[in-house]
Amino acid sequence: MDWSQVDVAVPQGSVGAARIRGVQMAGFRYRGTDPAAIAMVAHPAVTLLFDLSDHGLAVDDGDGVRIPGAVAIGLLPNRVTLRGASAGECLQVRLSPVLAAELLDTAGLSGTFAGLDDVLGPRARRLVDSLRSTASWPERFALTTTFLGRRLEGRRRVDREVAYVWQQTHLRHGRADVGTLAAETGWSRQRLWSRFRAQVGLSPKHAARLVRFDHAARLLAIGTPPAEAAARAGYSDQPHLNREVRSIVGTTPLGVAAEPWLGIDHAAWPSLMPRRRRT
Repeated sequence: MDWSQVDVAVPQGSVGAARIRGVQMAGFRYRGTDPAAIAMVAHPAVTLLFDLSDHGLAVDDGDGVRIPGAVAIGLLPNRVTLRGASAGECLQVRLSPVLAAELLDTAGLSGTFAGLDDVLGPRARRLVDSLRSTASWPERFALTTTFLGRRLEGRRRVDREVAYVWQQTHLRHGRADVGTLAAETGWSRQRLWSRFRAQVGLSPKHAARLVRFDHAARLLAIGTPPAEAAARAGYSDQPHLNREVRSIVGTTPLGVAAEPWLGIDHAAWPSLMPRRRRT
């Protein structure tokens, strides 16, 4: 993927100040004429993709399941590829798993993807129509923020203990012991496991695994050698990282480093990218 053919927009100014905690957005405009196919790299967020192009985008899992247009992608999906016939636009929204559980009908979404209508209801189509009717990214970000804010008014509440464990798992880059986190909430390990899985869609262990992988993937994407990335991300050694990468995304650490999906993250999601170490 030639990222020089892609323009990236992110919320700024008053739109940025109005952001909802746990929501990140970026707009992409592809100016190329060749078909695009970008494989998604798993990350610890539920992803909403709004197709705003004339020629149409589609998401497929490589096994014959294909959904055109607006799509919601759950945690730890199978091999998912975003495809476009030619030039076009899309809005990507990333929701923290806790916020996604409060905003969306995420039952059965973990590990797969679904049409936005299935998780947001019929209002999703009206939002897409509104987004398509304007070419202004600030207006698109504002429309999406307003839409999500209204859904927050009637949201389901995730247990504060579950929210706390997710927050700590994320802050500690997936290196926190589940038993320790359970003790910090005052819950038993079994209760935490059950409630966390029911509300987030993954067990605490798998959530930590995903967060740790994401940390390693971002280190690899900025050029960190695999052995160093393994150590900094909390893996016992490089072979351990190799096994996890193969299990989660079916490639090698060097393959992850070259993935186009991560190649634009410094522009679209700069706050998520680790800093390069000085040499």
